[in-house]
Amino acid sequence: MVGGGGGGGAGGGLLENANPLIYERSGERPVTAVEEDEQVADSIDAREIFDLIRSINDPEHPLTLEELNVVEQVRVQVSDPESTVAVAFTPTIPHCSMATLIGLSIKVKLLRSLPQRFKMDVHITPGTHASEHAVNKQLADKERVAAALENAHLLEVVNQCLSARS
Repeated sequence: MVGGGGGGGAGGGLLENANPLIYERSGERPVTAVEEDEQVADSIDAREIFDLIRSINDPEHPLTLEELNVVEQVRVQVSDPESTVAVAFTPTIPHCSMATLIGLSIKVKLLRSLPQRFKMDVHITPGTHASEHAVNKQLADKERVAAALENAHLLEVVNQCLSARS
């Protein structure tokens, strides 16, 4: 799913974007009494999805996707009644070779976190990447995503992106 070649990334080498802009993290969302009540059906909203994906680690930098402004709450759309989630993400540079890996990491985090009833659309913010159409096509293809996750090395890299920083 993620092409070989090129420097940078999880394999080492030169970074594509050696000095990215770093953005301030948003505060933690206060948890309400209603949300803590297990008897009340709690609908999933955009902030909840953003909270799931904001701390995903960038594959090239010791920073989160939120800190790099790759994900923002305003680019998350959720319809709990229709069981749909759409996340647009913005790579830090237009030729980012890690775009597919970042999208796959977001998709895997959502697959692992949300009820199975949800249909997920993870895509590049329109007009922000040179290979936007090709990357979006890969991320939308269930068979390609499943095949990518059967690749032990790729799964290890995704899991590193999803692991908590110590």
